[in-house]
Amino acid sequence: MLRKIALIFIIFLVGCSAEEPTQFSKIVLKSKVYTIDNRTVSLKELLKKYRGKKVLIDVWASWCKDCVKGLPAVKNLQNSFPNVIFLFLSVDKSKNAWKNGIQRFQIKGAHYQLPKGMKSGAFVDFIGLSWIPRYLVIDELGKITLFNATSASESAVGNALK
Repeated sequence: MLRKIALIFIIFLVGCSAEEPTQFSKIVLKSKVYTIDNRTVSLKELLKKYRGKKVLIDVWASWCKDCVKGLPAVKNLQNSFPNVIFLFLSVDKSKNAWKNGIQRFQIKGAHYQLPKGMKSGAFVDFIGLSWIPRYLVIDELGKITLFNATSASESAVGNALK
């Protein structure tokens, strides 16, 4: 019994001490997202487009109550950090729901849709997406400086954007 408890404790410590990635993998960078005008673009192209600027990635869906509830905090961040790019990645399965959600909730920023939704795909696998909203911050050099935030009001989000 003592061995089992010790083993569980060791697994817990190893799991908690795992470093969060600071770069996207090559597979993730090759993955495609839809643009608002129904084209596809790779994540690599997106990051290249915004290189030199800080980027907050907001993984969300129009049907997600927590995502909608968090939008005022995101809008506060937009007001506090006007030079930051706010990149919204929707996991909506329906393009119409995604686009209607942008309009309905008046979300300003760069909008893209993950084609496989929230359950599969290189990006969602890489970040271990199990809950939305999810926030990541990318610095001016393309480095991931915040990997796992589930609330826009977390102090870690504001600190990463400073």
